[in-house]
Amino acid sequence: MARYGVYAVIPNPEQKQIVLVQEPNGAWFLPCGEIEAGENHQEALKRELIEELGFTAEIGTYYGQTDEYFYSRHRDTYYYNPAYLYEATSFKEVQKPLENFNHIAWFPIDEAIQNLKRGSHKWAIESWKKQHKIG
Repeated sequence: MARYGVYAVIPNPEQKQIVLVQEPNGAWFLPCGEIEAGENHQEALKRELIEELGFTAEIGTYYGQTDEYFYSRHRDTYYYNPAYLYEATSFKEVQKPLENFNHIAWFPIDEAIQNLKRGSHKWAIESWKKQHKIG
């Protein structure tokens, strides 16, 4: 089963920390998620940022598409996951997240990379670091 996703690297204004979302299963991910039918990347990012973080954001660099396969124990399903990875250049908290079952936390950049479950999300932060000449 295919699950197309869009995700964003969202640094704090000082570019010292990255926000991550922890799902109920304990795994950490970059914010965002599945692209719904009829949505383009920008629309999916906008919707997912409100749902998961309660944020609006300016979307910057598109880092690229990565393809991963994973098994969801929760859904007992194997997924093909093309992921489209972006940078958020700024954000604003405008409301409480619509999804109240995730945990949101800011981590120092290298700790965020270590905490992430998916290799594609780690790659996105490494790409962001290179672009901004960090570390």
